[in-house]
Amino acid sequence: MDSLHLIHVKLLAADLLSLTARHTSPPSFVRCGRTVARAEVVGVVVSRDRREKFLRFLVDDGTGCVPCVLWLNHHYMNANSPSGAVDSDPTGEMALKMSELVRLGTLLRVRGRIVMYRGATQISVRDVVLEKDPNVEDSIITGFIKFTFPFEKSIYLATMRSWQC
Repeated sequence: MDSLHLIHVKLLAADLLSLTARHTSPPSFVRCGRTVARAEVVGVVVSRDRREKFLRFLVDDGTGCVPCVLWLNHHYMNANSPSGAVDSDPTGEMALKMSELVRLGTLLRVRGRIVMYRGATQISVRDVVLEKDPNVEDSIITGFIKFTFPFEKSIYLATMRSWQC
């Protein structure tokens, strides 16, 4: 199994939307010959559609818009549990809290599984984080992330964008 299968790979929307789908079980995607199953994108929320069981939204990073789905129906899945304790579902509570962060115009970091739905690539959201630094999106687009360590030493790590196929 490829080492990138279990990690969230930082991808631009243009790269994520151009992944090649592999018809395997579980489904996976390929970029430059490497298997990618999970992704992380950073961008601005440009569309939001809340339903009873899910929140669908688009994240625009300047190279394209990534469709994302945050499932809110965890309490439906746990309704048939023997304990019947719907109120104590931490996953459902976390999903509802994350859904409150998704507002039009906010800069978010979204991580999750890459999936196909009706022939389109999208992210099934695992977590959403509000980005407080507006420059973080620029560092992702340029292809390098700067990490500053004590004593002002910095290193730059290339993102997946710098992979040349």
